[in-house]
Amino acid sequence: MLGVVKPKSKRGWRELEKRAPKLTENVKKVLLLHGTSTSSTVKGVLTDLYRLKRADGNAIKYTRKNENIRPFESGGESYLEHLSQKTDCSMFVFGSHSKKRQHNLVFGRMYDHHLYDLIEVGVEKFEPIVMFGGAKKYAPQEGSKPCLVFIGEGFEQEKELMHLKEILIDLLRGEVVDAINLGGLDRAFICVAEGNKVYFKHCAIRLKKSGTKVPRIELIEAGPSMELVVRRHCLPDEELKKKAMKVALKSSKPKVKNVSRDSLAGKVGRIYMPHQEVKNVSRGSLAGKVGKNYMPHQEAYMLPYGEPTTLLV
Repeated sequence: MLGVVKPKSKRGWRELEKRAPKLTENVKKVLLLHGTSTSSTVKGVLTDLYRLKRADGNAIKYTRKNENIRPFESGGESYLEHLSQKTDCSMFVFGSHSKKRQHNLVFGRMYDHHLYDLIEVGVEKFEPIVMFGGAKKYAPQEGSKPCLVFIGEGFEQEKELMHLKEILIDLLRGEVVDAINLGGLDRAFICVAEGNKVYFKHCAIRLKKSGTKVPRIELIEAGPSMELVVRRHCLPDEELKKKAMKVALKSSKPKVKNVSRDSLAGKVGRIYMPHQEVKNVSRGSLAGKVGKNYMPHQEAYMLPYGEPTTLLV
C-alpha cells in the first residue's frame, strides 16, 4: 500500500482534502483496465464505457497490459487495491479474454481502497458507438443525468442480477442531486433481464414539440449495445457491509452560540457589550428641546466592560 506523504504545497493539501472522508461523498471514479490477454471486443467495451464516463471527468483508462490481476483469487486483488489508492478510484472494470472465459468483464467496488464486491459477466454480442453514428453526435453533455431503466423480474428476485443492478447504478448514475432540469436528461440506459442474460442498450433522449407543455420524448439508439451473461459473483461479508453502509450522524440545524431556551422566558441570549463613552458623545444643539422634564445633570447609564447582558427575545 502507498504511504501518505505530508504535502509541501497548498495544492498538495487541497488534493488530500479531496480524498478525505466526507459526509457527502464525491462522485465515484471508475478505473478501466485490462489484463495480459484480451480481445478486440473487450477493448471496444472498455473504450465505449470510458467515452460515456469521461464527460463527468470521473473515469481513468489504462491502455497498457496489467499482470497478476486475478480479482477472484486470494492475493490477486492486491495490485488492484494499489491502483485504487493511487488513482482514488472506488470502482473498476477489468477486461480479459481466455479460452475458458471468453470476452470477460469483471465489475468491482472498493471500500477504503480494499476490495468490497465483484461480479463477472461475459460479452456475447457487442455493437460499438461507431456503428450508431459516432461518439460526438450523441455524446452526453457535461453535468447531464441519465435515466436508468431495469426491466425484468430477475432484477428483483435473482441474487446475481440484483447484485449486477446495484453495481450498474453506481457505475452509471453520476452525481447525486436533489433536483434536475428536464433538459438535463439527455440519455437513457436500458437493461432487460431474461434468464441469466442481460440486454444492455444506450439511447439518446430527444425532446420534440407536442403542442402542449409536456414535450414528446423520442429515444434514439446511440450505442453501445451489449448482450451480457452473468458468470461469477462475490458478495461482501455482513460485517464489512455493515461498516461500509454506516452513515455519520449530522445535526439538522447548526448550533447557535450564547443562545438557550427557557420554559418561562422563551429564547434567552447573552451578549457582551464593550465599554462605551456615552458622556463624551456630542448631542448637538439643545435649542427647542428643553422642557419641564429635562434634567441637565442626568447621567447616562453605562454598562461595565465585559459583563454579559441577558436579552429576552
